[in-house]
Amino acid sequence: MFKQETKKRIEKLKQVINYHRYLYHVLDKQEISDAALDALKHELFQLEQKYPEFITPDSPTQRVEGRPLKKFKKHLHQKPMLSIEDVFEEAELKNWVEHLKRLIPGQEYDFFAEMKIDGFAISLIYKNGIFFHGSTRGDGKIGEDVTQNLRTIESIPLQLEIPKNFKQLIKKGEIEIRGEVYMEKNDFQKFNILKKEKGEPLYSNPRNLAAGSIRQLDSKLANQRPLKFLAYDLATNLGQTNHEQEHKILSVLGFKTDAGKKCKNISEIIDYWQQIEKHRDKFPFQIDGIVLSVNDNFLFQKLGVVGKGYRGSRALKFAAKQAVTQVLEIKFQVGRTGAIVPIAILKPISIEGVIITRATLHNEDQVKRLGLKIKDTVIIERAGDVIPAVIKVLHKMRTGEEKKFLFPRNCPACQSELFKSTNEAVWKCPNENCQARRREFLEHFVSKKAFDIKGLGVKIIDCLMDKNLISDASDLFELKQGDLIPLERFAEKSSKNLINAIHQKKQISLAKFIYSLGIFGVGEETTSLLVKQFSIFLDAKQTPRRVAFQFSIKDFIRQAKSFSLNELEQMHNIGSKTAQNIYVWFHNEQNIKFLEKLEKANIKIKIQKSLKQKLSDKNFVFTGTLKFLTREQAKEKIRNLGGDIHETISLNIDFLVAGENPGSKLKKAQKLGIKIIKEKEFLNFVK
Repeated sequence: MFKQETKKRIEKLKQVINYHRYLYHVLDKQEISDAALDALKHELFQLEQKYPEFITPDSPTQRVEGRPLKKFKKHLHQKPMLSIEDVFEEAELKNWVEHLKRLIPGQEYDFFAEMKIDGFAISLIYKNGIFFHGSTRGDGKIGEDVTQNLRTIESIPLQLEIPKNFKQLIKKGEIEIRGEVYMEKNDFQKFNILKKEKGEPLYSNPRNLAAGSIRQLDSKLANQRPLKFLAYDLATNLGQTNHEQEHKILSVLGFKTDAGKKCKNISEIIDYWQQIEKHRDKFPFQIDGIVLSVNDNFLFQKLGVVGKGYRGSRALKFAAKQAVTQVLEIKFQVGRTGAIVPIAILKPISIEGVIITRATLHNEDQVKRLGLKIKDTVIIERAGDVIPAVIKVLHKMRTGEEKKFLFPRNCPACQSELFKSTNEAVWKCPNENCQARRREFLEHFVSKKAFDIKGLGVKIIDCLMDKNLISDASDLFELKQGDLIPLERFAEKSSKNLINAIHQKKQISLAKFIYSLGIFGVGEETTSLLVKQFSIFLDAKQTPRRVAFQFSIKDFIRQAKSFSLNELEQMHNIGSKTAQNIYVWFHNEQNIKFLEKLEKANIKIKIQKSLKQKLSDKNFVFTGTLKFLTREQAKEKIRNLGGDIHETISLNIDFLVAGENPGSKLKKAQKLGIKIIKEKEFLNFVK
């Protein structure tokens, strides 16, 4: 190439590479493969090596540069990076808004709310649209120069996308953008897995890892960590009059930013606060609240500063997911499969507004790792709606009154000797007639994903078992109204309602029936695979059009017992251990007798099949919240049309159904080129 043509080629390569960087790292989209993008980067690198005079600071090849630093230089912020005062309750929020109104009498406010990512605050300086300098917040006035490390983050543009109407304004001087460096939860988990394999200390949370990465003196180490940047503040005046406009400008300039929400009153603020908290676990990054600011920039500046923060901003924090309390005693719970789970009985404590009195300890090995004793002070953590877990013992809080406890070697319910299989951490009760195991199985049998018998909760199951009205799940279908009326919890109407609810469930889909059996290791995905195998057996009974029909449990037993262990092991995505569990379950005499009792109770299995199934061999994954269907209803529609449901994204997946507030599965699906369909498209798909 002639030199001038080479320069043009380099500029074009930079332009295209930056375009695809922006798509991938800011918009979470992908138009070309990773291999294709790598090829473009490689060509650019080769040309720049040959013609170093054409290397510029905004080139994608300059993201990692320079030797390791001996120490960070100090940087004085032209405009202080102040902190934000926290608000935890609605009453505090209302008091703050009333205070603002008193400061400027007669003034009405609107607000801008955005997610508060739990990351590491930094400042970026651009000169003539080119990234020039980056620093940490430090003490708010003086930070550290971490420019080299920030260059390694792909979601930080080395050159701004400057619209024509901004070009003259930006060329007049510097532009400062502020935001958070963070790491997504999945990337954090992968990073810690690698640390564990190497026998190195683990990081406690994504924020600490992000902060530690930015403060590495060697930028090559920072480059090895999947850091991201989200912009939230435009510290330079580009003509914006409110904070909402700043977010729009940041997006136009090429930054990933939170769209946020403009709120006109306290009611809208609280609604947004609650909605974000409700869905916080679905976001790919950690958030610990929302940031609320007076939207009007003039009013915001007029309100001024008090202490270390602006009067016009507040961080509306979520209720804590962790708490510190004391272990009062240890009890042992017997699961439906016989697994013995130690449960810590706690001094009552509130987490996210819920009073917690117990937490799981998982198994004996976990108890040993924690070094837990009765009366220890512990940190507990609650994730979603699951039972909280003890994650750490505060050994320095011990007073000497703490007591060791021994893990039982006999079932706490039936006293059978416990056993533990090789390579398993869980002790189990072998007694299938154990009262505690039967109770847990009954709860599973009537649950939403199984027979879904409404009104049959834990207390009623206990009552029925204590009065010897039921010994196993099949007895439920033999109950009469007269059996229930004498019981303390039942009147004539409530007993009639429960009997009706039970009898309405005498017809059940094949998938729900298999799931209801509670075979160890058989969840929804394995259930879906077994449904397909059973369906083959029924092909001879099909009619040309798609219909729902019944078949007997006798047929079900015959087909289940016909599967050899080898056939089960050969089924796609069924592991050898699960295959063995299935084989053993259907060749257990007591289980077959249970199925025969269900047959006698006139339970019928429904299946919907056709000679030409619409979704045969199609694999689906769900993410986000569905508006028009429950997740269970959507899955059942797919199964009825011959499709399979999976929990994780892989190359074998055909469709990702994306509801509202999709999680990290969306980005992975986009990266792998998996077709993504919205809920309305999905509804048309399964008609």
